[in-house]
Amino acid sequence: MKINVTGGTLSQHEIDIYVAQLKDANPDKYIKTIDFTVDGEFVDVNYTYDNVPFERIRRITGYLVGTVDRFNNGKRAEVEDRVTHSLATSCALEEIA
Repeated sequence: MKINVTGGTLSQHEIDIYVAQLKDANPDKYIKTIDFTVDGEFVDVNYTYDNVPFERIRRITGYLVGTVDRFNNGKRAEVEDRVTHSLATSCALEEIA
């Protein structure tokens, strides 16, 4: 996290309070930058969030899962035997019909 203070000074305690408030407001986001602009007794806070990594969830053999590492051998075999359908194949069949 990059923190910039312009126009004055802020104590580390004040910065920590602002950061804690931002983290509490959006616990699932990662703060990328915080820009503090000090104008006398007023502080303007601008912040940006970093991209949040996500886990791909898909429907496999009737279950919504991110990974198959908890599947037993039977379910793993079902995953390996699945047939994927491409969009090109589907479009070609529609043109024939």
